[in-house]
Amino acid sequence: MSNSNTEALASGASYVNPVHPAYFADPFVWKHDGVYYAVGTGPQEAAGHAAESGEGIFPMLESRDLVHWFPIGRAMRKPEFGAAHGDSFWAPEVAYHEGRFFLYYSVGLGDQGHHLRVAVSTSPGGPYHDTGSALTSSSEWLFAIDPHPFRDTDGRWYLFFAADFLDSEPPGRGSIRAGTALVAQPLESMTKLTEGSHVVLRARHDWQRFESDRPIYGGRYDWHTLEGPCVRKHLGRYYCFYSGGRWETEGYGVDYVVADHVLGPYAETGGETGPRILKTQPGRMLGPGHNSLVEGPDGKTTFIVYHAWDAGKTARRLCIDPLYWGLDGPSSPGPTWTRQSFRNGPLSPQV
Repeated sequence: MSNSNTEALASGASYVNPVHPAYFADPFVWKHDGVYYAVGTGPQEAAGHAAESGEGIFPMLESRDLVHWFPIGRAMRKPEFGAAHGDSFWAPEVAYHEGRFFLYYSVGLGDQGHHLRVAVSTSPGGPYHDTGSALTSSSEWLFAIDPHPFRDTDGRWYLFFAADFLDSEPPGRGSIRAGTALVAQPLESMTKLTEGSHVVLRARHDWQRFESDRPIYGGRYDWHTLEGPCVRKHLGRYYCFYSGGRWETEGYGVDYVVADHVLGPYAETGGETGPRILKTQPGRMLGPGHNSLVEGPDGKTTFIVYHAWDAGKTARRLCIDPLYWGLDGPSSPGPTWTRQSFRNGPLSPQV
């Protein structure tokens, strides 16, 4: 993209959500050599009907401006590791390190038995090839999804992800709930986790409930869900954004916790009654969530990239909105459904 086009986008371009018409869940967007790439969960992978071995999974898009997106195929061929692993391939994310691109994802049987894996490519658009071994095992985690690689400013890499916990505390204000929660683990290499995980956040609030009396793991649980971690370091502090609740309902949305160290402890203050960053706009945008963050065309503004259902709940589609860093923390005007300009100002003072 030329400098004049970049300046035009920064000063006057506009967009309307969704910015891509096709089904595109769990969007991860990154920028490499001036080009934006997006990878996500397609409808077949989400439904547990992924392609036959050797066929493509994970749709990919390309853009020069975050607004106009063009399909560039599928990120990888379905690995031939056997049907026992399942056909539900979810939530890919990509990390760039020493000339190679690493695509992290989960695979499982529907909503059961997911584990994390990683594939590698020398090109951002792929093709990616599975490394042949799992990052997590069922002996350690009964269910692990939504891997998010994060590189700290000292160069060290970490993998944030969501995993199931069956323990809970007696009902009460602030008590932990059974369900899917957030953890982090250092990466020994880009294809291997170190031993020892750190709990980032457990569910404690009613808005994070997935299902009451849910039959799972041979019992019945008041099940809560935290998923889709996304970490950004800002002014020396670590902000872990996440989605909570049930993904296809109005209560689902994006909130965050904060820590002074990458592995925590993470403090939760202000999100007790509902998600603060993105939440449903009745009749317009339903269940916005599973976000990633990327710098906009002006090189200054952070954009939150997420999926949301339309009012008719026909598909989860790719959406973008600015994320502003104010004195009270991050905020966003999203989810938006009317025409927005890149010139929109922040909602709170900048720091």
